[in-house]
Amino acid sequence: MKINLIQNINFKLFKQISEVAHQNNQSVYIVGGYVRDLWMGRKAPTDIDFVTEGNGMDLARAVANEINPKLKVSVFKTYGTAMFRHNGLDLEFVGARKESYAEHSRKPNVETGTLEDDQKRRDFTINALAVSLNKENFGELIDPFEGIADISDKIIRTPLEPSQTYSDDPLRMMRAIRFASTLNFEIENESLQAIKLEAGRIKIVSMERIMVEFNKIMLSEKPSVGLKLLADTGLLDYIMPELTALKGIEEVEGQTHKDNFWHTLEVVDNISRYTDNLWLRWAALLHDVGKAPTKKFVEKIGWTFHGHEFLGSKMVKSIFQRLKLPMGPDMKYVQKLVKLSSRPIALIDDGTSDSALRRLLFDSGEDLEDLFTLCKADITTKNSHKQEKFKKNFEYVAVKIKEVEEKDQVRNFQPPITGEEIMALFNLKPGREIGILKEKVKEAILEGEITNDKTEARNFVITQGKELGLVPTA
Repeated sequence: MKINLIQNINFKLFKQISEVAHQNNQSVYIVGGYVRDLWMGRKAPTDIDFVTEGNGMDLARAVANEINPKLKVSVFKTYGTAMFRHNGLDLEFVGARKESYAEHSRKPNVETGTLEDDQKRRDFTINALAVSLNKENFGELIDPFEGIADISDKIIRTPLEPSQTYSDDPLRMMRAIRFASTLNFEIENESLQAIKLEAGRIKIVSMERIMVEFNKIMLSEKPSVGLKLLADTGLLDYIMPELTALKGIEEVEGQTHKDNFWHTLEVVDNISRYTDNLWLRWAALLHDVGKAPTKKFVEKIGWTFHGHEFLGSKMVKSIFQRLKLPMGPDMKYVQKLVKLSSRPIALIDDGTSDSALRRLLFDSGEDLEDLFTLCKADITTKNSHKQEKFKKNFEYVAVKIKEVEEKDQVRNFQPPITGEEIMALFNLKPGREIGILKEKVKEAILEGEITNDKTEARNFVITQGKELGLVPTA
């Protein structure tokens, strides 16, 4: 079968590679995801993999030299690969190989092989496709495992026996679920059972590699597809037991609570319709993570989860640490949203004070809109009347907050009097009194005792300073 590469924007490049390979007496093929996406009519990836039945590093150097002698070629001798960047594309060349694996490592023992050997070692049939760039059959599709049929049937299937495939390289289990989630494919049943059987092998894979796949699942159109598969196969128990701990419904004295795991998946799907912000999606994933350890049944009240937002925000740090996720602003952003996730709901009341609204504005800062997006996504009731009521309530709170913000300007505000000004006012050196007075100013503004004004703040500080035994210089 021929693929018409003439219409492809990289046709000239492929012809150049074909010519160089021919001159070097080497075969060359495009393999993997680029061919898959070309066939599916998806946006072509910016990385293209080439396999040669020869030395991949030599071919990469020769091709780069033909295109532009100044191109820098990166060589990875351990893996027998070489790559360079050209016109926004990452071009990687490798010699065809066959692999075998030791039990406790996903690093293979590599031997020189044929194109057929190389296709056998691929993770899935849809990624084992190749297109020849050789002169005698340029553009011919080579599909030994019926990957095209699997694309048509929307099936994820391994070229060889699935248990062996996943045991050899357990990261392939994550990749199977990632492709199912991002492509909206189904994992073939024998392959799915093999993942369940081999799930424990994921422990030999570095958390960094696991998270690359996990985050691609989180960024898919409907993340619950992948998250459900992770749970059903047992992989989630190894990756994030804090989430699977949310599973289940308990009943005491005829009173039950919702299954917080499935609720969480709904919230993640809801928020994914409105944002591609990975960390906002993570906030949705972890917003109820504190409910399992805080769950309690109280007589005459029922099930309670008191303080789950506070505990959940503390858990975010340890989860991010263990999962090797960024520990800087991204983690703090997720922490903040988890901690504040129930606050707007508590403000849905005609009697809500301006003070409570100011505090929410101050605590959420620039992330207020994201917090509201999270809270709206948290509405998972199937009752359309209740849904409409909740949404109107949020709109009401949003209007009230806007009024308070315009009046008091407290979002991300800095106290209108600085520590240096307080020291000058009382002729003080740095000390705890400065911090006490700055905090009193902040609280007074949030409580509405004074406005966010420099003169009012200065007069307030003088009064409070006298109560601490301080004497103003003038």
